[in-house]
Amino acid sequence: MRPLTKPLPRDFYARPTIEVARDLLGCHLCHRLPDGELLVARITETEAYDGPSDSACHGAKGRTARTDVLFGPPGHAYIYLIYGMYELFNVVTDRDNYPAGVLIRGIEPVLGEARMCQLRPVPRRNLCNGPGKLTRAMNIDRRYHGLDLTTGDTLWLSEGASDENYRIESGPRIGIDYADEIHRLAPWRFWLAPPPN
Repeated sequence: MRPLTKPLPRDFYARPTIEVARDLLGCHLCHRLPDGELLVARITETEAYDGPSDSACHGAKGRTARTDVLFGPPGHAYIYLIYGMYELFNVVTDRDNYPAGVLIRGIEPVLGEARMCQLRPVPRRNLCNGPGKLTRAMNIDRRYHGLDLTTGDTLWLSEGASDENYRIESGPRIGIDYADEIHRLAPWRFWLAPPPN
């Protein structure tokens, strides 16, 4: 079965990482489960990890078995385990041999919320408000590591509906105490915020 919404093309990802991180806000993360049910969520928060000069980026220390996907073509999934329990979903950006990507940090359910609540039975406000939470709610794990997000019909990202009621804000990334100060303070986390009253 083909996706209901068209996957973002490779050209979308093959751009500077910070631009992609901002432009992913409002887009949809789509996952068709093995039983055929489609889960869709709007992306509300992202973080950019911009290549070998960014000490917070996994690719900054060179190519390894874990980070190999980051060095490959843009538009692929980079999924890794942290703390032995949370799987984080990233998209590879920019260009070949330049390790960069965007972490999806927060989403809001659009379609299939009841199933997401079965997959992660917690109060709705805590369902998808973190990178390890959203992968559980969307049933995304390392089996999709390296998947081409531009061609598949199982896991992909698509354009979302524009919403002028929200604005984009930015600030430092979270959980990167190991990085150099200049990178810890870089405003490369982006999120959708409602307009001021």
